[in-house]
Amino acid sequence: MTRERDGYVIRAGRPSDASELAALHASVQLQWATGGKPHPGIAAWVEGLLTGHPSVAPDDFLVAVDLATGRPVASLVGLRQDWSVAGVRLPVAQVELVGTAPEHRGNRLTERLFAALHERYASRGVAVQVIEGIPYFYRRLGYDYALASGGAPTVPATELPATGQGRPDDPSDGLMLRPATAADAGVLADIDRRLADGDALVCPRDAVVWRYEIAGRRQADLARRIVAVLTRGAEVCGYLVHGARLDAAGELAVFAAACRRTADWPQAAVVMHAHLARVGQGYGSAAGRPFVAVRRALDHDHPLARLGPPGVPRRPRGWYVRTGDPIDLLARLAPLLRARWRAADLRWHEAGLTIDMYGRAARLMFTDGELTAVTATRGTVSPTTDPATHAAIPPGALLQLALGNRTLPEVLDAWPDCFLRDRLTEHVLTAAFPRVPVRVWPRN
Repeated sequence: MTRERDGYVIRAGRPSDASELAALHASVQLQWATGGKPHPGIAAWVEGLLTGHPSVAPDDFLVAVDLATGRPVASLVGLRQDWSVAGVRLPVAQVELVGTAPEHRGNRLTERLFAALHERYASRGVAVQVIEGIPYFYRRLGYDYALASGGAPTVPATELPATGQGRPDDPSDGLMLRPATAADAGVLADIDRRLADGDALVCPRDAVVWRYEIAGRRQADLARRIVAVLTRGAEVCGYLVHGARLDAAGELAVFAAACRRTADWPQAAVVMHAHLARVGQGYGSAAGRPFVAVRRALDHDHPLARLGPPGVPRRPRGWYVRTGDPIDLLARLAPLLRARWRAADLRWHEAGLTIDMYGRAARLMFTDGELTAVTATRGTVSPTTDPATHAAIPPGALLQLALGNRTLPEVLDAWPDCFLRDRLTEHVLTAAFPRVPVRVWPRN
């Protein structure tokens, strides 16, 4: 894939890499948790990604090979998935398992792997790359904190509801939770399709991916989650996804929760928290250590957080995000922008609206006041004084707006070089870019 350079070559992953990459990452990831020993959960995760994960093929890995030995010494993987907001599909790659053998560090292998990854996604039209990881580090590789992660309060175990299913005082209105089976995959996929049409940014799963999550992962896989389905009689009404064990702090993590009907949430929240209390207590007893809390890895306005016990406030973390072409990202979001302007009863009065990004510019084209296309055009030398430019927005700020991480007033406050020609432009762009809740449980 790349030419020999300083004794290394970057190539795509192969099925035959499974054992070596599993050993490599087990020896460099989460070493604080194992006292320097290989991490079995990492090894099982890597092996699963290379031998059957429905969203990953072996060549989604990029591998740095030491030419002196012919062995992999660094690698990463891009987990391909589609995220969705208001029915608009957004191709995303979640970057994971970035690691280098200690004796090969200092050779800029991570930088080379990311350069190859970005080149790959530019050719394949993958609009967005995301990664969680070391604070600040990935800013050096063109990423920015442009999506919030979590933020829901953590609920101490002592504050969880004692009410359980089947009790005389049970307020659940017939709702119950049971373990998911592979046979539930189709109805869970249908619930996700409904979520994809909502206002939140989500990562919907099809039936194949749901079956893998429920029954396809190795027992030791670090990314394995437990799926429970919410039922009323024989009807599946929603789902709850939580960790397969307590974390190092004695907390049980919640990764996703959904109801088919919004009206079920008040009762569902009680049932779900009572279920989490029982599961957490069981995990604690099995591990011989205390169950401390439920950590809801959800946004603060998620119904499960909003309607459950208040808990202890938690600061949101951030996803690093990158787009190689912000104009292409805007073009993909054009149906959403059009729908938002329609909902606000706004029509643009000119044939075009130009957003300059200090180098390139996006030209939004309108017919009878409605958005019809987004195209790239050349930016001007001084966009803030150019009469044909309606807005000048730095690329990082535009990424924040496009993904709904910040509103236009917040961008104007944080970026002094964000410029708007007039109040009408400000009004129209404010309606185009509201804050968007992030309810992503990625396909890792």
